[in-house]
Order: sequence, then structure tokens, then C-alpha cells
Amino acid sequence: MTGRGRRSDAVANRARIVEATRAELSSSNGAIGELKLHAVAKAAGVGQGTLYRHFPTREHLLAEVYRHELTELVDAVAPLLAEHSPLEALTRWLARLVEYARVKRGVMAAIEASAWHDLYADQHHRLDEALGTVLEQGKAAGQVREEVDAADVLLLLGALSRIPGPEWDARAHKVVTVIVDGLRPPAP
Repeated sequence: MTGRGRRSDAVANRARIVEATRAELSSSNGAIGELKLHAVAKAAGVGQGTLYRHFPTREHLLAEVYRHELTELVDAVAPLLAEHSPLEALTRWLARLVEYARVKRGVMAAIEASAWHDLYADQHHRLDEALGTVLEQGKAAGQVREEVDAADVLLLLGALSRIPGPEWDARAHKVVTVIVDGLRPPAP
């Protein structure tokens, strides 16, 4: 096999490992403690050696899952705005953010503080920019309050971190609905 073939296999293996980890985290409601790396390797169709070659520690794997989730969240803005009104796009994007927050909670709990700080500092501006884009489109269409900015919404979304794990499914989407309702401009 050529080096090129191995490289594409390695890329495919890495992608399957990340996807299998995401699936495992989703099925366990983001509970990192329940993440079994041997189960991830099996679900990805790779050996444990391959998993550890790509991700030498659980932290490395979780950081990559976080990056992947964030990239998908940021990349969703343009298609949502192309298909929906700004407020509907924002609502759908925030629903995706709820799933991102579920993964983020688990990753934050599992990665040591210094590594999390570096990961967060390196990636967080992308989330701010994506949210800012959706809000600006909503303002331009008269669907979002003029005085609101991304920092305001992110502060409100901080409430998601206070939801106890067992109550996540029942409460997270309600919190987002209340936030979206509060973003609407007051009736004339």
C-alpha cells in the first residue's frame, strides 16, 4: 500500500473514532465517565492501538470531539440563514447549540483545567462570530432586538451549565425557547 493509501485510511480511521465517540457520548447523555474507549474502538471498527495512535489520551480524544462539534455548529450558520428567516435560523442554531453544550459539559469535566483553558481560548471566538452573524441578520430583518449582542446571548446560555444532567432533556430546550422569546423586539 502506498503512503497516500495509508494516509487516507488514517484520516478515515480518525473520523470514525471521533464519530463513534460522539455517538457514545450522545447515548450516555454526555457522561464522560461512562465513555469506554474499547467500546469506541469497536464501534469505529479499529483496534485499540489505532485509537491510541490517533489519540494518546482520553483528553486528546475529547478535545477533538469538542473541536468537531464546534466546527459543525459554526458551519451550520450559513445554510440555516439561507433556508430560514433569521429568527428561525437562530432558533434552529440554538437547538444545535444545546447538543453542543451537552458535549461541552462532559468535555469540560474530563479535561484538566489548563488544557480546557487553551482549547477554549483557541476556539471560542468562532462561536462568538457565528452567533454574531445570526444576530446581525435578525436585527437587519427586524426580528431581533437592536440592543442585544452575542455576549448577552452567551451569558444567558450560561444557564445551560446549571441544568442537572438528569434534567437536561426536559429543561435545555425550554431555556433556549425563553431566550429566543426574549430576543424578539417588543411589540409596537
